[in-house]
Amino acid sequence: MKRCTSSIVKSFSQIHGLTVEDTENEKVFPYVWAEIEPKIAGLPLVAHNSPFDEGCLREVFRVYQMNYPDYKFYCTLSASRKTFGKVLDSHTLSVVAAHCGYDLIHHHHALADAEACAAIAMKIL
Repeated sequence: MKRCTSSIVKSFSQIHGLTVEDTENEKVFPYVWAEIEPKIAGLPLVAHNSPFDEGCLREVFRVYQMNYPDYKFYCTLSASRKTFGKVLDSHTLSVVAAHCGYDLIHHHHALADAEACAAIAMKIL
């Protein structure tokens, strides 16, 4: 696999806090997916801006030459726009989460973002 340039890695590290050292000796996607897939088999997936997340998931499946299972995605961003419309000035994850009662203090950290998305989903989906 092609390595990212140092400026890209630095930029991503600033967003989510992960470094190359955090991931370089970890399992590659097919092995991680083998652990995750049985836990989500048959379930829909929920994401804030799901077209982006689904696109990333599809792309990693393509890179590893794996068959994509066509998961059903629900989008909390789209649902927020429909539900809250102009009530909110912004429909970013942190703004919508706060409106739904979730304090997203570790934005861009996977677990915190997933919990925020779940809090939104439970309110409006």
